[in-house]
This record gives sequence, C-alpha cells and structure tokens, in this order.
Amino acid sequence: MGRLVPAVTRALDILELFLDGDGTLSAPDIVRKLQLPRTTVHELVTTLAARSYIVQVPGQPGRYRLGVRPYQLGSRYAEQLDLAAEGQQVARSVAETCDETVHVAILEGTDVIYIAKVDSTHAVRMVSAAGRRLPAHCTSVGKMLLASLPEPELTARIPDGTELAAMTPNSITDPAALREVLADIRQRGIAVENRESNPDVSCVAAPVRDRAGRVVAALSISVPMIRWSDERRAELEQLAAKGAAELSERLGHRSAA
Repeated sequence: MGRLVPAVTRALDILELFLDGDGTLSAPDIVRKLQLPRTTVHELVTTLAARSYIVQVPGQPGRYRLGVRPYQLGSRYAEQLDLAAEGQQVARSVAETCDETVHVAILEGTDVIYIAKVDSTHAVRMVSAAGRRLPAHCTSVGKMLLASLPEPELTARIPDGTELAAMTPNSITDPAALREVLADIRQRGIAVENRESNPDVSCVAAPVRDRAGRVVAALSISVPMIRWSDERRAELEQLAAKGAAELSERLGHRSAA
C-alpha cells in the first residue's frame, strides 16, 4: 500500500466536516474542529473553492457549503450503482436462457472489476465472484472494454513494450498482438476469450453503452471447455450481444435504427 498524502487527507477531512450540522462552515470552524494551522486551512479552502468542491454561502461572507463537484461525483457513483443493479437483472435473464455463468464488468485502469454475476445450474461451472478484479487483457470483458478506448488512451494504459502478465499459457503478453486482437473486436463488436484467464473456461463478451453511446461495461458468458464448441460459441455470441443491448437500453442508450 502506498503512502498517504497529508494534504489530500486534510482536504478530505474538510469535505467530510460538511456532513454534520447545517452543512455550512467557516475557516475558523475548520481550524477549531481539525486543529490545523490557519494558513493550511486557508490554502486548502481556497483550493477546494477554486475546484468547485465548496462555494461561499450567499449573504454569509466567510462561510462555505458544498459545491457542485461533490454532487457530480455522487451522481456518477449512483450511476455505477444503477449499472450494477440493472446488470444483475439482465445477467440473471441471460443466464436463465443459456444456463451458463454470466458476468457484467467495468474497466478500471488495466483491470476489470466484475460488478454482477449469475451462476449456471451445472455442476461444472466457473468459480468467480462480483467484486473480483482481473487483468483486462486476459478476459473477454476486458478486451471488449479495452477495444472501446481511443488509441491514445489505450497506449497510455498499455504502452508499447509493456510485458503483460499471463494467467494461462493462452494469455496475450505482447501489446502488439493485443492490439491486433482489439482491432478485430472493434470490427466484429464481440470479444472472445480462449482459456486466457482460466485454462478450463472460454468466454464471449459484448459492449454495454450508456445514454451517450459510451461503452461503460461489458457483459460476458463463460463456458467450461467441456460444453464449448464453435456452434455453441456462435449461439452465445448472439445471446451476449442481445443481453448487452438490453442492458444498454436500460441505461438509456438508443441504438440507431
């Protein structure tokens, strides 16, 4: 775990003070409550105000309340909660149709985080859990999400020459090879994982879009190799695309006619 940054900690301490009382504070209030030097508080308050995290209370000089930025961050958090809830419902519907394990995942850095999961009823099934984090390049959902990134952002996250970690012998470890795969995914609109995160499982994934058309998640169907075939893959690709489209529609996306 990295070192905590004192200035950031103090700024967050100040923001959290607004959760109590009437939601307004002056600089002397902050000095008294946090036992910080006046100069430090003045600098932090000035910075928070400049970034719209706090604003002066109209008609009350020297007093502050929360600004628009915490609201925007809270709204984004709420959107993710909605995505998880809606994703769980759609994943359940897809799983009931194919009786395989279905996941919904989002991208964070170069990893994917699974935010929804529904198991199959088969005795042989994928062992995983919502909240699990995996390298994006080793998964169908991750490759789908990486393929949706603009090239400069993809390069920033995975620079050329980077040695990608392998989870199985089938994992892609070369960024150039990964880019070739991502180009094919962009063209097809479907990502496939061939035993790249688990030697006994293959997956297909499709993109989930928000109301603005941005790819915000991916929905995958995972299948043990004993039930995997080209014909089965084709069926699941269509089902994953249908499920992802339904989840996208729930998030406000309207596909072109």
